[in-house]
Amino acid sequence: MQQPRRMVRALQQNIGKVIVGKDDVVELALIALLCRGHVLIEDVPGVGKTTLASAIARSLDCSFKRIQFTPDVTPSDVTGFTIVNFKSGAMEFKPGAVMSQIVLADEINRTSPKTQSSLLEAMEEYQVTVDGVTYPMPKPFIVLATQNPIEFVGTYPLPEAQMDRFLIRISIGYPSVEEETDILERYSKAAAPMQSLEAVCSAADVLDMQGAVREIYCAREVRSYVASIADATRRHPMLQLGVSTRGAIALVRAAQACALIEGRNYIVPEDVQRMAHPVLAHRLSLTPEARIKGLSTERILAGLIGSVQVPVRVP
Repeated sequence: MQQPRRMVRALQQNIGKVIVGKDDVVELALIALLCRGHVLIEDVPGVGKTTLASAIARSLDCSFKRIQFTPDVTPSDVTGFTIVNFKSGAMEFKPGAVMSQIVLADEINRTSPKTQSSLLEAMEEYQVTVDGVTYPMPKPFIVLATQNPIEFVGTYPLPEAQMDRFLIRISIGYPSVEEETDILERYSKAAAPMQSLEAVCSAADVLDMQGAVREIYCAREVRSYVASIADATRRHPMLQLGVSTRGAIALVRAAQACALIEGRNYIVPEDVQRMAHPVLAHRLSLTPEARIKGLSTERILAGLIGSVQVPVRVP
């Protein structure tokens, strides 16, 4: 239990050399890593979305590839393709950019829905199928995707099926005056902070931490609590799409990782409540009436969580 916690703290401190004053955001991204989940970082340009993803990648001794999504990127650029070797006459597979342990899908909503959907199999089943042949993804495997708000010019909204594959959606936000002063000082030096980052965790360490998360105990009362929250989202009159079963499973996994970081070998309801918004909010879809009234999924989710009875006997 202590070894995974030390590894997480080491990662947080290392990433903190680049990302200033956003410890909660960094922790959420690492929770997704511990859960074998994927992260969607959504915010306005210039607040550090790509920097955060790159800092996580540089802190891990894993293979890393970046996909800069633009309208002309094709699905084969992502998954790979087969070509004929004219010397041997055999068909050869040329891996796409997604065939890496850490994948930065930069500005994912600037490419077409067809190209976006090419990530679905890799993110859910940890494999890609090209010309009828299936190729497993390397372990560990995580997609760190960034996107600008869909109101920005030249963006395509991610379909619901794609959003549901992301374990967590996070927003970095603008720094405070003190934090931005610190950032300006760091970036005023000759060497950028990112250049000094070194890997502090190996691929084997990540796999060990992911295994430790699955050993965290989840009582039946907590499972029932998560199921009740999911059911409440499906019944709410202002939501046309509630939480899927995949989303409920993701919430349990995230709560397990949260408990691990807190040094417990069991989940408490507070873990579920803490992870509910980053795990569930992006999976919900508002009705037209809710949009007219100016409601948000976060606001509705907060009300639902407050209305669901919290278990009192845990674990």
